Amino acid sequence: MVKQTILFDMDDTLIYCNKYFDLVIDQFADQMETWFHGYHLNVEEIKKKQTEIDLSRVLVSGFAPDHFPQSFVDTYDHYSDVTGRAKRQEDIERLRELGATVYGHSIEPYPYMEETLRELQSEGHELHLYTGGDHKIQMRKVTEAGLERFFGDRIHITRHKNEQFLENIVHSRGFDRSRTWMIGNSLRTDIIPALTCGIHAIFMPAELEWAYNQVEVNVQPQGAFLTISSLHLIPEAIRGYHSSSFAANT
Repeated sequence: MVKQTILFDMDDTLIYCNKYFDLVIDQFADQMETWFHGYHLNVEEIKKKQTEIDLSRVLVSGFAPDHFPQSFVDTYDHYSDVTGRAKRQEDIERLRELGATVYGHSIEPYPYMEETLRELQSEGHELHLYTGGDHKIQMRKVTEAGLERFFGDRIHITRHKNEQFLENIVHSRGFDRSRTWMIGNSLRTDIIPALTCGIHAIFMPAELEWAYNQVEVNVQPQGAFLTISSLHLIPEAIRGYHSSSFAANT
């Protein structure tokens, strides 16, 4: 098979991420309900407001590590203003500390991560990691997951994971778009940018997805646009697509 260039997302594609955010949000909502118990707030209402605040900031400023803890504080401020409950500095500090714990969790690979990357590497494909977030935090994950063995210096990290950044990677590195793939769980930051850039895309829906990634795909694919359920299906999916494409052109 002809060598392919394959870009992988990391969070919730190769390693688990969203479930840790959900756990911390649950702790936050429980704490808020306790503090505001006499004001008839419910957990789902608190979570909805936190999500709204968090998403608005990410859309403007990208993925920065202080955004998530700050969304807890902003939600606390909102309900303090609405209810008239006095704000306490110790509460605010507690929420910042709670929000920051999400960045210290242990790394848990998705099933078949190692086997899939090893198989693709052994077939001679060029593997790239393309992830959004803070450089220091994301590189800690890379190191702990042992991903440098597969990606080397081909690791691309940005706070604004969008079409422009992906296009810059593809263009500056001279990738053959007909042999370049983007694999990820985010329709917003992985799939739509890939299709817009004219490269192949494999969508791997996350087990738990957050509202930021729930968007419609309104781009006409110029190549493959596949949806698969597990990493171990990727090598065969790529081989199968190119085999069928070759047959169609002969």
